[in-house]
Amino acid sequence: MSIPSPSLPTLADIEQAAARIAPYIHTTPVLSSERINSIAQCSLSFKCENLQKVGAFKARGATNAVMLLSDEQAAKGVATHSSGNHGAALAMAARTRGIPAYIVMPENAPEVKKQAVAAYGAEVLYCESTLAGREQLLAEVVTATGAHFVPPYDHHDTIRGQGTVALEILDQCDGNIPDVVIAPLGGGGLLAGVATVIKAKAPGCKIIGAEPMGADDAYQSFISGQRVTDQVPNTICDGLRSVLGKINYEVITRDVDDILRVTDEQTIAAMQLIWTRMKLVVEASAAVTLAAVLANKERFAGQNVTLILSGGNVDIERLPW
Repeated sequence: MSIPSPSLPTLADIEQAAARIAPYIHTTPVLSSERINSIAQCSLSFKCENLQKVGAFKARGATNAVMLLSDEQAAKGVATHSSGNHGAALAMAARTRGIPAYIVMPENAPEVKKQAVAAYGAEVLYCESTLAGREQLLAEVVTATGAHFVPPYDHHDTIRGQGTVALEILDQCDGNIPDVVIAPLGGGGLLAGVATVIKAKAPGCKIIGAEPMGADDAYQSFISGQRVTDQVPNTICDGLRSVLGKINYEVITRDVDDILRVTDEQTIAAMQLIWTRMKLVVEASAAVTLAAVLANKERFAGQNVTLILSGGNVDIERLPW
């Protein structure tokens, strides 16, 4: 086991973030479905971050980062690149603080996410659909405006905000600590924040990441012991196409018990099940957690499992089924 860096997020950091962002975000509900429990052969609790402000957990990290800026930093605004949810979250947080937001988005981002970012008052700039394209345009925007860059996932303040999801999960379980918590895994900010909290407060609980087979750089990193950065993602889960972040990789290798991969077909089936049985609008990137359980029923049989539904921003004109 590697020696953790003292700069990694801590439980105290995340508890402070929770107090900081509490006035600006929702405490999201935990729901269940007897029918899905029957299908999965275990007891599932769904932490509904699809019902968070901006429709995704990203509101937590972006709000924490923006509220930590000095007045001098904030005056010039904030900027980021995003496929949608982080961009909307940063735009909302910036509007709350009364500062400008500049969001670089790939041209092929879902239309519903483009509209959401613009609706929060951000200036949206479109780029080619590559990481290099995003980073180049973002650099130009930051140089031109002096805006403060708020990374979408590989940043201490962002991770600390995302980790507040886990504090709520533990507060809402009425002492019945889950056997397992499963979070979607893209850039890794959510999983890193959640793992930090759970391993500090409920060390007996297993932490698992759920990742698309077509964007499994985190899985490859996890099993090889070296962070993979050169994968070209191919998945319907647009929110999980990011490369695993450096900080998040260190936390995940320290605190996460396993990473499970699912196919897009398994994710679509799980997404349909949540829509039809729970009447919840979730995006494919959120449904990977249920897909991971349904693809590994024997592993979770009879256990109490909490699944984080990370977002619900779906283009209803282009449903995957």
